[in-house]
Amino acid sequence: METVTLKKYLRAILAGFMVIAGVNHFLQPEFYIPLIPDYLPFPGAINSVSGSLEFLFGCLLIWERYRLFAAYGLIALLLLFIPSHTYFISLGSCIPQGLCTAAWVSWTRLILVHPLLLFWVWYVRE
Repeated sequence: METVTLKKYLRAILAGFMVIAGVNHFLQPEFYIPLIPDYLPFPGAINSVSGSLEFLFGCLLIWERYRLFAAYGLIALLLLFIPSHTYFISLGSCIPQGLCTAAWVSWTRLILVHPLLLFWVWYVRE
């Protein structure tokens, strides 16, 4: 497959993923809010802002004119999510009455999946 076509498909998949993830912050805030570290104020606002930015950057990633801006925004957002991942790990990868996973899943997400997402955004930025 030609590189340009591959990037186009990967960009569309990533954009769709980000749009869905952004909307999900509003449909299921009870899933996301407990993942926000307790040392950060206004978890509801943080959830709304991060969901809005995921949605916005996901949409903008499609348009060439805004693509680079959206990519840098997504990279910044993904970097800002790292404390949430480490917080979840510090809780033993389990939120009471919420998300619980095996510790290796949380570590894999932080060490492998998150960097792959960052690379994916970087790859499709142009």
